[in-house]
Amino acid sequence: MPVVRWLKRHLVVIAGLLTLGYLLLPNVIVTVFSFNKPNGRFNYEWQHFSTDAWQQPCGVADMCGSLSLSLRIAFWATVGATVLGTMIAFALVRYRFRARGPINSLIFLPMAMPEVVMGASLLTLFLNLGAQLGFWTILIAHIMFCLSFVVTAVKARVMSMDPRLEQAAQDLYAGPVQTFLRVTLPIAAPGIAAGALLSFALSFDDFIITNFNAGSTVTFPMFVWGSAQRGTPVQINVIGTAMFLVAVLLVLAAMLVNNRRTKQKA
Repeated sequence: MPVVRWLKRHLVVIAGLLTLGYLLLPNVIVTVFSFNKPNGRFNYEWQHFSTDAWQQPCGVADMCGSLSLSLRIAFWATVGATVLGTMIAFALVRYRFRARGPINSLIFLPMAMPEVVMGASLLTLFLNLGAQLGFWTILIAHIMFCLSFVVTAVKARVMSMDPRLEQAAQDLYAGPVQTFLRVTLPIAAPGIAAGALLSFALSFDDFIITNFNAGSTVTFPMFVWGSAQRGTPVQINVIGTAMFLVAVLLVLAAMLVNNRRTKQKA
């Protein structure tokens, strides 16, 4: 039958579109309810169309403060995890040293360990050290669990690099620093960027580890959780929609830049 043959030819495309739609459905619901005007405290049922929340995204007390704090923590955690993770990845791939095997295995523990266990362990460490829970303890915790993801992304990229390119640069009298900046770093840049973006998303979104080590500090995920006990302001949907749109625009911008470079090379 023509319909069956058509389905067989386009089965992969249909499955991909259905999966993509399933993944994007929560974002669509969040976007739709960012234009809702609920009658009560909870934004769970559609009532009236309104743009009031978009006009006053900081209309809820302390929400934008917690958002700003989460963005700052995510930024510095991304910087710290990316720098340390990149150096660790290069060391594990390019050099041979004692305990290289165990370190290579231990670096993946934060990815496999439940966040509850990691959060409780870090809390115990900070309390034994007498550290005051707050911004710095959250930042240290986020760098720790983001580190493994950066190492994994950068390591995969470094392992696929052709060492003959660096050798060719050295044959052309390029120094170690010049070779690294003009050859090694640009080739490893996609892996580093992937690890950095993943770190930022994980840090901004984390709740469990942050809740253990935050003390009285309130990040945006903690604010959302606390607000859900009393009500769900529409502004939360506005912030979620804005973050999603920013992420989509960054991906589209990266695709456009990549396409332009490909056309220029061709």
